[in-house]
Amino acid sequence: MTVGLVIVSHSAKLAEGVAELAGQMAPDVVIKAAGGMEDGSIGTDFDRVCTALEKADSGDGAVLLYDLGSARMIADLAVESHANPLRAVVVDAPVVEGAVAAAVAAQGGGDLAGVARAAGERPPEFGEEAPPANGESVELLLRNEVGLHARPAALLVRTIASLKADVTVHHNGQQADARSVLALMGLSARGGDTIKVVADGPDAAEALRRIGKLVEIEFEE
Repeated sequence: MTVGLVIVSHSAKLAEGVAELAGQMAPDVVIKAAGGMEDGSIGTDFDRVCTALEKADSGDGAVLLYDLGSARMIADLAVESHANPLRAVVVDAPVVEGAVAAAVAAQGGGDLAGVARAAGERPPEFGEEAPPANGESVELLLRNEVGLHARPAALLVRTIASLKADVTVHHNGQQADARSVLALMGLSARGGDTIKVVADGPDAAEALRRIGKLVEIEFEE
């Protein structure tokens, strides 16, 4: 089982689109859209959100993200009405970015607190390239056409999720935490660009090997 997600929006189409996008990053995570009113009009429906929450929580809990303030109120009420309110949490985060980050964290086996934290985290600030002390590094040429966009970034995060290593990806004078989808996307590394991957820790060599393999197979695209 994994932590599930609920996308609460005033628009059914918006909720469904965000759920679809996040689902591409996390095929094993239950992501439910709860948007619009029962008759298809704009608004948030308490019963729809409650139903979505029940379906998203398979036992490990669920994280709810919302688009506008009144949707937050409905999401909070749904959590209070949940069979186990301690297994659900509403996160204040940009709904698209938060959903993607949360989905990847849940796919990687994160617990409820970890998934909620991932949804609400801002990407780390970029810094100048500087490999950590005693770190191993490798330079890789991105062969896939679009580089580190959403899906490849999510695959990279997932492939090192279980490893004990601090990993950063460097590109064009900037660096990003390799465990943050949003930070990796922020590097704007495209096909044909060269990135440097730096890893430190017990599993550093394995992290570099796995990322190198992903690049070699063009992120399965």
